[in-house]
Amino acid sequence: MTSAALQDIIALLGCPAAGNPAQYLFERAIEAAGLDVRFLTVEVAPDQLADALAGVAAMGFRGCLLSGPLREAAVPLIASTSPAAAFAGAVTLVERQAGPLTGHMTDGRGVVEALRSHIDPAGCRVLVLGAGSRGRATALELALAGAASIVVADPDAPRAAALAEALGGLSAAPAAVLEWTDSLDVPPDVDIIVAAGPAPGGSPPPAKGPTLTGLRGDLVVADLTLTTSPSPVASQAQAAAACVVDGLEIHAARTAIDIHTLLGVDADPDMLRDALDEFLS
Repeated sequence: MTSAALQDIIALLGCPAAGNPAQYLFERAIEAAGLDVRFLTVEVAPDQLADALAGVAAMGFRGCLLSGPLREAAVPLIASTSPAAAFAGAVTLVERQAGPLTGHMTDGRGVVEALRSHIDPAGCRVLVLGAGSRGRATALELALAGAASIVVADPDAPRAAALAEALGGLSAAPAAVLEWTDSLDVPPDVDIIVAAGPAPGGSPPPAKGPTLTGLRGDLVVADLTLTTSPSPVASQAQAAAACVVDGLEIHAARTAIDIHTLLGVDADPDMLRDALDEFLS
């Protein structure tokens, strides 16, 4: 902050911006921490993103969040990206430091932090449903967290194969591909399932998700779908008495990471989840 008379500013650049809970959650955290920070929500078309990011830098914003198709569109526009953003091919958070803007991808870290409230991913065998940017980010963070193996399933077979190959290049968790079918049989040695469909406003989801067979009560099933009612995957997991980590818990964990990155304070994920529930209700 260059002057005590000026507020620091953070923005959400959204496409669409309406209905995004980022401002609601950040303002709760700003108030709780007693900070003098302003949050703005702005609608930005993908073909105007370069100008918008230049404005973030020129006007001295602390940074911004990105939603929908802006996440992938930002990658070639930002001089510096984190390893997670480069691996995922998408940026969820842009941080302005002394030098150029830096792009981060925090979706995968949010999944891992939410899972850790229920199970330690280290040594676990994981099935990731979805090989888009959120699936790639999640698979990477699970590999870095010490997962024993990662199996990828996606309706786009080449995309699933590309993710498995990229994971193999990390020399971390062994990776394989499970063929996507309408009735997808969960491998019996899997401990964790993560449903990492496309982000809201991004690529359209598959017309029909798979019916999961072989679900068990000892599984932990995480679904990134942001909804107050159980998603199809979560409903199937609940019916099998599996432990469900829902999209609200994951989103709250990811937002806590974003808040720490941009504001330097620790936000309570439980407070963020309650606020998210209020917003969506």
